[in-house]
Amino acid sequence: KPNTSVRVFDRGEYYTVHGQDALLAARELFRTNSVVKLLGSGSNKVESVVLSRLNFESFVRDLLIVKHYRVELYKQNTPGKNDWQVEYKASPGNLSQFEEVLFGNTDQTVTTGVIAVKLGTENGQRVVGVGYVDVGGRVVRVCQFGDGGSFTNLAALLVQLGPRECLLPTGDLGPDAAKLKQVLSRSSLLVTERKRSEFSTKDAGQDLSRLVRTKGSTNVAARPEMDKTLAVAALAAVIKYLELLGDESNFNQFNLSMYDLGQYMRLDTSAAKALHIEPQSEGMSSSSSSTRTHTLLGVLDKCRTPLGHRTLLQWLRQPLVDINKIEERQDLVEVVVSDTELRHSLGEEHLRRVPDLARLARKLSRKAATLQDCYRLYQCVERLPNLCEAIGKYEGPHTTTLAAVFITPLMELVTDLSKYQEMIETTVDMSQASQGQFVIKPDFDDTLAELRTTMNGLEEEIEGQLRKAAKDLCLEAAKTIKLESNSQLGYFFRITLKEEKGIRNNRTYTVLDTNKTGVRFRNSRLTQLNDQHQSAREEYLSQQKAIVDEIMTIAGGYIEVIQNLGEVLATLDCIYALGSAAVSAPVPYIRPHLLEKGSGRLELTNLRHPNVSYIPNNCMFGEDGGKFHIITGPNMGGKSTFLRSVGVAVLMAQVGSFIPCDSAHISIVDTILARVGAGDCLLKGVSTFMAEMLETATILRSANSDSLIIIDELGRGTSTYDGFGLAWAISEHIAKELRSYCLFATHFHELTALADEVQTVRNFHVTATTAHGALTLLYKVKPGACDRSFGIHVAELANFPQSVIQYAKRKAGELEDDFGDEDDSEEAVKKRKLQRQEGEKLVDEFVSKAAALDMEGLTDDELVTEVGKLRQEVMTSTNPYIKHLLLVKED
Repeated sequence: KPNTSVRVFDRGEYYTVHGQDALLAARELFRTNSVVKLLGSGSNKVESVVLSRLNFESFVRDLLIVKHYRVELYKQNTPGKNDWQVEYKASPGNLSQFEEVLFGNTDQTVTTGVIAVKLGTENGQRVVGVGYVDVGGRVVRVCQFGDGGSFTNLAALLVQLGPRECLLPTGDLGPDAAKLKQVLSRSSLLVTERKRSEFSTKDAGQDLSRLVRTKGSTNVAARPEMDKTLAVAALAAVIKYLELLGDESNFNQFNLSMYDLGQYMRLDTSAAKALHIEPQSEGMSSSSSSTRTHTLLGVLDKCRTPLGHRTLLQWLRQPLVDINKIEERQDLVEVVVSDTELRHSLGEEHLRRVPDLARLARKLSRKAATLQDCYRLYQCVERLPNLCEAIGKYEGPHTTTLAAVFITPLMELVTDLSKYQEMIETTVDMSQASQGQFVIKPDFDDTLAELRTTMNGLEEEIEGQLRKAAKDLCLEAAKTIKLESNSQLGYFFRITLKEEKGIRNNRTYTVLDTNKTGVRFRNSRLTQLNDQHQSAREEYLSQQKAIVDEIMTIAGGYIEVIQNLGEVLATLDCIYALGSAAVSAPVPYIRPHLLEKGSGRLELTNLRHPNVSYIPNNCMFGEDGGKFHIITGPNMGGKSTFLRSVGVAVLMAQVGSFIPCDSAHISIVDTILARVGAGDCLLKGVSTFMAEMLETATILRSANSDSLIIIDELGRGTSTYDGFGLAWAISEHIAKELRSYCLFATHFHELTALADEVQTVRNFHVTATTAHGALTLLYKVKPGACDRSFGIHVAELANFPQSVIQYAKRKAGELEDDFGDEDDSEEAVKKRKLQRQEGEKLVDEFVSKAAALDMEGLTDDELVTEVGKLRQEVMTSTNPYIKHLLLVKED
C-alpha cells in the first residue's frame, strides 16, 4: 500500500526528511539523487535530505495541494535528546495549521474539506450517510439520502462539495464496496480508511455541542440534523480524524446545517470534466494560471478577493435550480454589466483592498492574529460606507435587489463593528501604521510614551545621517540616496548600482548587500543609531504586549460578524466577476431568459464556446426541434465543441451568469450528464470501453425528462456490431423512455435512421467540403444527416503515407459495394444481393434484441455479458456478408 504521509523534522535553521520521504524529496523537489546523504552505518543506514526554508515551503505546497499527501512536522522537545513530537500536521482537506507556509504572501484560492461516508439500509434500500467538515470555512454539514448501486447521488454530492479527502470505515463495506470505491476514485480524492468504531453516534451530540455555534438555548442534540444517524456517525469520524476537539480555538466556531442535495443542479464527475469547469490535470494545482486559462473558472474568475475566488468556484460546482434565486443573481449581474462607473469603482477602488476575512477570522480564533491583521480589518470596515455609497448611485430597475442583498447588510455590519472601529482608533498608532509599523499609541502608557520619545529622537538623528551621507557622497538626499528600513535590517542607506562606485573602497561605509534594486549600506554612526532604535522598538513591543493581548481577545468576539461580512463581500465580488466577464468577452455575453423546469424548451441562437474561438451555431430543443439531436460529421469538424458549448451555456445560465450567444430561452435542468472522450485507467483496471459503459450506465440510471445529456462517440471501443447495437439501444431508450434533452455525436451514420422511428429525434451534421480532393471543415451545424464519411480525408490531413490512404480507400470500397467478390455475372450479383439482405436482417435483429435489454434492471457487468451473447450469435452466422464484414474488420 503506497505511503501518502510525509514526515518533516524541524532542525531550527533547516529541515530534514528521511528514508522514503528523502527519496521523494530528491525526486520531486531537486530532480536528482545527488542531494541524498546516508546517515548511520551498516544495516542501520538511512537516506536523508536537508531542506532550506524555501525548499521546505515549496515541498509542502506541492505535497498538500498538488499530490494530495499528508504532512507531519516534528520538533525536538529537548536539544540533544531523541524526543521528537508532532508540532503541526496537515492533509489536503485540512490546511489550517500550514496556512502561513502555503499562503503566507499569496491568496488562498484552493478549497478544502473532508467527508466521511457510511453505508446502511432502510426499508431494503441502500442509504448513504455523509458528514462534511470544512475547517477553513468553519462549516459542518450532514447529508443522508437513498442511492442505488451506482452511487449516482454520492457522485453528484462529491462534485457539489468538492472535498479533498474521504474517510471510509475499515473492513467489508458490503456488496457495493467496489462500486463505491470506483465512484470515489473518479473524483481524485485522497481516500483513508479509519476504524469502524470511529463511525459512531455515541458521543457525537456532546462533541458537536462543543464545536457548533449555538444561538440562545438551542440544544445541538435536539436539532433535526441529529436524526440523520448514518450522517452523524460519519461526521463523528471526521471530527476524530481532524482532532477538532484537541484545539480549544475550534470551540463554538462551526455552523452546523443539513445539506440538501436537490437545491443545486446535479453534475456527475464525467460532466464536470467534460465541461472543463475547473482544472483537472493531475499534478497541477487549482490555482495554476496555465490550467485555469482553459477552464470555465479561468474565463469567469475576474474576482478581486481571495474569498471571491473560492466562492465563485463553489457557485460553478453548485448551479442553482430555483428560478427565483437565479434571476436575482442575473439582476445583480445586469447592474454590473450596465453601469460602467460602478463596475470600475468596484474593481479598481473597493474590492481589491478587501483582505481574506475568513482567514483573518480563523487567525483570531486561534489567537494567532497580529495588530496588522486588526488594522487591515479596520481599514476594510472604514471603506464600507464609501462602497455602499458607490452601489447606491445606481438608478436602474434593480435598486431594491441591490439594497436587500448588499447595501442594507453592509450598513448593519458597519454598525455591528462600530465599537471595534473605536477600539482600534483609540489604541493603535495610526501615524506609525501608515508607515507599516503596527504599535500601540504611546500615550496609552507612561513607559510607552518615554520609549516613543526616545525613538523619535533617534529617528531625527538618523535623518541627519542621511543628509550627512548625501553631502559626503555628493548625492541628493531622498533622491539618489535614500533612507529605508525593514523589520529584518532596521535602517540603512540605498543607492542605485550606477552610484555604487562612490562607496567602493570607502572605509567610512559598510555594504550590507547588493542586488538588482541597488546597494544597501551604513556608516558606523547609522549602525549605532539603528542598534539603539531596534533595542527601543523591541522594548516598546514587549511593553505593549499585554495591551495587544487584550485587543486580540476583544477582536475575537467579532469573529461571527467578520465571517458574515466576508460572505457578503464574496457574493459582491462574484457578481462583479460575472459582470466583468460578460462585458470583456470578444463578443459580449447576453442575459438568458429562464423558464420553469418542465417547460420543455431549450433554445440557443448563435451560441459560442467561452473558451474557444468558434463559429456560432444554433441549438433548438422543443416541440418542433425535438429533444434528441444526433450530430454526424467528420472528425475535427466541431461536434465535440458544439456539445460542450451547449452544456457550458446551460450551466452558466443556472449559475446566474450571462452566456455567450445572441439570444437564449432555457428551461431549468436538474442534471447535466456526460459521456465524452475516451479514457482508460490502467491503474484502476478500467478499459476504455468499460469506462464508456460505466459512464453510460450512470446516465441511464440518473437521467429524467429535465436532464441534459451529452454523449460524444459511444460504442467505438468495441466491434462495429456491438457498438452500433449499444448506441442504437441507448439512443432509443433515452429518446423514448427518459425523454431528456440529449445531444448525441456519432460516426455511426446508420443511427440517423432512428429519426424515422422516433418522433422526438432530429438529425444534424457539421459541414465540410472536399473540393479538388482536399477536405475543408466549415464548423457549421446544419439540419440533416451527414451524407458520407470523411475519415480517410482526415487521415490525409494527418499526412498518412499515400500507400496507406489508397489501401484504405480500396478496403472501404469493398465493404460498401460488393464485399470482395469479383464475379460480376447476373446470377452472382443476385446471390450477393440476397446474402446482403439476409446479413442486414441479422444486424437488425441484433439491434432489436439489444434495444430490448433491461437497462434499469441489469448491472453493468450483466449488461456487457448479455450484449456479448447477442454478438456471439451474429459472429457464428454462416452468412457470407457477415463473415466478410468480420474479415475486413480483422484486416
